[in-house]
Amino acid sequence: MKTPKEKILLVGAGPMAQAYAAVLKKFKLSFLVIGRSATSAKTFEKATGVVVITGGLETFLKTDPFLPTKAIIAVSVQELGPVTRALLNAGVKNILVEKPGGLNKKDVAQSATLAAAKNAHVIVAYNRRFYESVRKARKMIMADDGVISCAFDFTERVGDVEKLKIPDTVKNEWLLANSSHVIDLAFHLAGSPSELKSSVGGALPWHKKAIFVGHGKTETGALFSYHANWLSGGRWNIEIVTLKRKLVLQPLETLRVMKKGTFDTKTVALDDSLDRAFKPGVYRETEAFLLGDYDTKNLLTLAEHHSRLEIYEAIANGRNLRKT
Repeated sequence: MKTPKEKILLVGAGPMAQAYAAVLKKFKLSFLVIGRSATSAKTFEKATGVVVITGGLETFLKTDPFLPTKAIIAVSVQELGPVTRALLNAGVKNILVEKPGGLNKKDVAQSATLAAAKNAHVIVAYNRRFYESVRKARKMIMADDGVISCAFDFTERVGDVEKLKIPDTVKNEWLLANSSHVIDLAFHLAGSPSELKSSVGGALPWHKKAIFVGHGKTETGALFSYHANWLSGGRWNIEIVTLKRKLVLQPLETLRVMKKGTFDTKTVALDDSLDRAFKPGVYRETEAFLLGDYDTKNLLTLAEHHSRLEIYEAIANGRNLRKT
């Protein structure tokens, strides 16, 4: 990778920011870290050896600093939107913001509108698009002339979610905040939905629905279905079917293949050294962002992400969707 001469701005000092820092250090890039609390800063500095400027982005911007043209945002979900807009208003033109880019549709819409007005490139970081398993699956799909059907499961481990020390407003939007990893990846591989029939049921104290079942057709003509039940057992899973084979991503970091006419499922050998050395997907995703590969279909622009939020809302609320 050609090394940029300027510094990269990294906003956040939590575990995800540490993952980005590890990649930036591997690239031998100079970067400035802005954190909020002294506690998270101390943990970050101990893990990375990089000093954090504390007090938060708002305080930092009041010093009228010289800002890099590229920034990575790795803050809590409820802060993603406000931080993105603060950087856009400060003149930063290239931003990689952690998924899902905002707390809800309104929050994401505000950032998308501002990014368009500022003529800025904002990318939403769905790192699973860059897993080696997914890269291999894409090659197989292309070799097989595309996807003909797809099924996926985005069941969440409710007990783990309930233990998280995060605001209820984030848990209320958990399908977008977390399950969207699976949904985005499924439609990234099979095509965006043109038709969707959705049903929901059950409930949780912090999420109005807990069972999600639906089916439809993508813009490429592939049929799809999904079934996620947060009240019972299950795990993230994507099955892609071509005319020649079924591709199974479960866990998503792995790839298994069942060829047409057989019952045998074989694990595909992967050169996943980067996914093992760093948080899976983050190395290649960060590289693509820093190189400015904004036209690639693997990076998700904020504008495209915003246009897809109606899909998440339909799945979350049991609504039908048809694009003309």
